[in-house]
Amino acid sequence: MVRRTYPVFILVLCLALVLTGCPKKPVPIDEAATKKSDEAARLEEQRAREKAEQEAREKELARIREEERKAREKELEKSLTSKKQPGIEGEVLESKLLKDVYFDFDRYDVRSQDVSILKENAAVLMKYPRLKVQVEGHCDERGTAEYNLALGERRANSVKKYLISLGVPADRLSTISYGKEMPVDPGHNDEAWAKNRRAHLIILSK
Repeated sequence: MVRRTYPVFILVLCLALVLTGCPKKPVPIDEAATKKSDEAARLEEQRAREKAEQEAREKELARIREEERKAREKELEKSLTSKKQPGIEGEVLESKLLKDVYFDFDRYDVRSQDVSILKENAAVLMKYPRLKVQVEGHCDERGTAEYNLALGERRANSVKKYLISLGVPADRLSTISYGKEMPVDPGHNDEAWAKNRRAHLIILSK
């Protein structure tokens, strides 16, 4: 009887061992995958931070540009005076920021000493891109009305071409000649004549 029980006991013991099995080994941690995940999260955080910083910079730059634009507009407004001009409907505007250019007797080429003035005028026009300007050509009282109208036109066109060469768009510039009909100085001497041989810039619109 004892001999029969012993094999059964062995069988039960083996069955128990099979059912319980060996203890499971711990799953190894994939350190490379963990590092890759951490790096991706760090890069994403960095990109988000850089994007926020870029947006903040752009917002600040836009604010500065708007303040500069308003300051320029105020500067222009302070320099303007309105007037009536023959041949032009309504009022035109004159600005102290735009300087006259003068010419030698019976000449229409830009003098070397006036190049700096034209550069300043071009800088003003580039600073205010909405301005449209008319260049007036004027002469002194000597010579016939017809001759001076033609000379005044050449003077106005000479200034216009020079401004275009400095980068001012041609469609923002127009010309007109008043010959000797609108002297800035009514005198009859060399000093008055020198003042009247000029190109004058007026603002047609803002």
